[in-house]
Amino acid sequence: MLSPDSAAIVRATLPVIAGAIQDITARFYDTMFADNPELLRDLFNRGNQANGEQRVALAGSIAAFATVLVERPGVLPGTMLSRIANKHASLGVTEEQYAVVHKYLFGAIVEELGDAVTPEVAEAWDEVYWLMAETLIGLERGLYREAGRGWTRATVVERREETADTVSFLLRPDLPMPFLPGQYVSVRVPLPDGARQIRQYSLSNSPERGDWRITVKRVRGEGAPEGEVSTWLYEHVRAGDVLSVSAPFGDLTLPEGDGPLLLASAGIGVTPILSMLDHLLATGSQRRVVVVHADRSPGAHVHREELAELVAALPGATLHRWYEDLPPAQARDAANGAGHATAVGRADMSAIDLPGDVVACLCGPLPFMRAVRAQLVELGVPDSGIHYEVFGPDLWLAAA
Repeated sequence: MLSPDSAAIVRATLPVIAGAIQDITARFYDTMFADNPELLRDLFNRGNQANGEQRVALAGSIAAFATVLVERPGVLPGTMLSRIANKHASLGVTEEQYAVVHKYLFGAIVEELGDAVTPEVAEAWDEVYWLMAETLIGLERGLYREAGRGWTRATVVERREETADTVSFLLRPDLPMPFLPGQYVSVRVPLPDGARQIRQYSLSNSPERGDWRITVKRVRGEGAPEGEVSTWLYEHVRAGDVLSVSAPFGDLTLPEGDGPLLLASAGIGVTPILSMLDHLLATGSQRRVVVVHADRSPGAHVHREELAELVAALPGATLHRWYEDLPPAQARDAANGAGHATAVGRADMSAIDLPGDVVACLCGPLPFMRAVRAQLVELGVPDSGIHYEVFGPDLWLAAA
């Protein structure tokens, strides 16, 4: 919790900081990478830096954290911090790097705001930074301790073509490591320019299967840093190759208990949902599960048949699919009634009979998750019962 004096200063200066925070984070990253190019080359996602998403996400998280501190003293945004800590742990972020970030972030604040940053203002925001940093460091220590190891090697047992632009890899780590349905691993690859970039991929099968499966979508576009790791994996990796991978991390995991579930995905966001369904089947679950998936077309729907088979094998599960482009021959049950239904358009939660005590897990593009969340809230599902996973920087808070 902030000291009373710092809380008063942060409350008074928050509008100014928040108004300039994106310029601050842009200057912060530019300066830090100029002095420490290895961080951009081997740790930070170059694609997210190029398109500006990481800068927006950092700005949003800082503003959101400070707002919670002054508006709800004694409370920390646990979900946001857990998500950041898991991402950091999957990258191998160290405690020492928080001091590096502090140096360049506060240098950027002073450069952007000038004389407005008095010693008292600097001290108050320093307290905000280190409260957030020390909380994350503590969470990450626990995650590293639970994981028991850092980077490891995993052999590609099988490569399978899933769609025209998507492949799955079955991986066998050197030592067996458990994971929770919904978690992800980082994959670190050497690129032609000497960089060793890192990306996260959800584990798309159940823990009971032993081996890990990840699904990778190629991103088209010559020379674009967005998708450079996925494209490299798609084009170069074959059975028998060895990849450098992290232990499993991630906080969007299958909710415990036997209550009803809504598992909603769009596009490649289906991957953690598959892991959850596969685990429910492997453990003989009788839970009521409503599965929703939205995609461009049936042909673009990765793991389409597998998703339908898993739902069909679970006694309490139903499947509802929406496609923006659905050929007339495949359009059936447009009313989207009970059972395995397919319709044209975007996902519509009001068309589904949802239990009143349902817990929802969402994964997919941000616009999809925002739309589904808004529909669920309107239907009476509490915020505490809606969980989500973002592939890439979490821009949800930044746009709130």
